[in-house]
Amino acid sequence: MAQAKVAVILSGCGVYDGTEVHEASAILVHLSRAGSEVGMFAPNINQMHVINHTKGEPMEQNRNVLEESARIARGKISALSELDSKKFDAVIFPGGFGAAKNLSSFASDGTAMKVNDEVEKTLKDFYNEKKPIGLCCISPVLAAKVFNGCEVTVGSDKEEGGKWPHAGTAGAIESMGSKHIKKSVTECHVDDKNKIVTTPAFMCETKLHEIFDGIGVMVNKVLSLTK
Repeated sequence: MAQAKVAVILSGCGVYDGTEVHEASAILVHLSRAGSEVGMFAPNINQMHVINHTKGEPMEQNRNVLEESARIARGKISALSELDSKKFDAVIFPGGFGAAKNLSSFASDGTAMKVNDEVEKTLKDFYNEKKPIGLCCISPVLAAKVFNGCEVTVGSDKEEGGKWPHAGTAGAIESMGSKHIKKSVTECHVDDKNKIVTTPAFMCETKLHEIFDGIGVMVNKVLSLTK
């Protein structure tokens, strides 16, 4: 049987204003180990803003999401507008604040967020073709907004002494009409009805290998749903 062909959607390069690099790398490693063929895509748009990652402060410059994402993709990337879902078996979204700033407006608008038109089309195309959608970290908010009533996880709805610093996201997901399922960082949640697979990743303050392992669980489940 031919190995799965998976589209990976990036949102820039860097946790505070783009794709979380470790999450993207983990996804690519797990897909590689499974023998999957990967295509990488990103919207050809300007970032919401650029963050100095040594200070966590905005900088006075503009950067392009596709050009920044190409750093992770080693140049092998296409504009999201060119993605043909019929040529892929699944789609996966890493996290990073780029998902909440560039792929959507969740960072600034909360539950009134708007999902980028090309991102929404991508999600709906894979959904309508009954192909699995994987999301990690903050990116499950994209599915929560687009697919009302779906089930996703971003980990815990309680901070638990700082272990889950972004626990409020769970409440936002519920407020948007979807259901949040509590999971540990090494687990994923599978919404079987909608073929949506999510895992907390860096929503949790924990060791890197646990995040890597949790992403592996998500990736492997996505791949199992392509068969």
